[in-house]
Amino acid sequence: MRGCFRSHMIKLLYQKYERYITPIAFFAGFVWDNFTLRRVDLLYENIVLIWNLFLIALGITLINAYEARYIKGSIFEKIVRVAPIFMQFAFGGLFSAFFVFYSRSSSVLASWPFLLFLAGLFIGNEFFRKRYLRLTFQMSTFFIVLFSYSVFALPILVGKMGALIFIASGLAALAVLFIIAVAIFKIMPERFKQNLRALTLSIASIYILFNIFYFANIIPPIPLSLKESGIYHSIEKISEGNNIYKISFEPAQWYLFFKDASDTFHLVSGESIYSYSAVFAPTKLNITILHRWSYFDEEKGDWIEVSRLKFPMRGGRDGGYRGYTLKSNIKPGKWRVDVITERGQVLGRRTFEVVEAVTLPKLETTFR
Repeated sequence: MRGCFRSHMIKLLYQKYERYITPIAFFAGFVWDNFTLRRVDLLYENIVLIWNLFLIALGITLINAYEARYIKGSIFEKIVRVAPIFMQFAFGGLFSAFFVFYSRSSSVLASWPFLLFLAGLFIGNEFFRKRYLRLTFQMSTFFIVLFSYSVFALPILVGKMGALIFIASGLAALAVLFIIAVAIFKIMPERFKQNLRALTLSIASIYILFNIFYFANIIPPIPLSLKESGIYHSIEKISEGNNIYKISFEPAQWYLFFKDASDTFHLVSGESIYSYSAVFAPTKLNITILHRWSYFDEEKGDWIEVSRLKFPMRGGRDGGYRGYTLKSNIKPGKWRVDVITERGQVLGRRTFEVVEAVTLPKLETTFR
């Protein structure tokens, strides 16, 4: 009797405070990941992401097995009742982690449609709980997180990036989804057939959308991420063994405490301008990074690319692999340097204005 009474009270409390429990579970996933996730290639981070994917797959299977009366009993009834909350926690954790990782790997100006897509899923997740009971919505949302994970998991695993690896990532996500779909079909064939057309259209649309985003260079070049970049007056490598650079720059205004160098570059005749970048990549990944130098043509009202200068990059360093390019014979005006991959995916951007000067301005020096 006491057990039944306690169970009844828990059920009443849950129903009373359900509208508070749901957003708490959602934001708990976000807070947890932001405090614990550091690097996209570390074992713990990937265990957390895979665990969340497993929770979602398990929740989808249990909900549909119970709906089809494949499993019965009060224990499964209780599990299925709370399964959407655990699924929401897992989806919230995944969407928040993906937003953090993908935003670190891109210039917002270049990848804002995809980041907005992830942000919309992350925020909208709070209102999706009841929809997690619907098969098409379950499988479609699960495919989004599967594809989002495989996009950076496969390059980390094989140590390569590029169009073929991206295509393989999509096929891997489809393969996992197919396994879950077969299991659900065996449990509830009639219901699965009723949803097959809508499910096929939804999965196909998501697959096509991801491919459009990728080949339009809207998906960030994850697992790469730009740790720092700057425009400097001089860069000198002073230690080969420790890979230390001596850097000189014009300090930013005192109120721009989040910047080291000024966005105005006072250029003395005959001087070169240095662009410095530190790009993180997983240990196995060795690729080429480019600096795309462009100036703003006032007459045309558009940016004109001047040159692309490249340097090789090795993965594994926490602070990112450091490299630089330099440009001479630069005319006054607005300039920018995009840090890009060989496919043209933008990791970051520095915009600055070049002003002619008779004497060298006061510079600060630092070591990196």
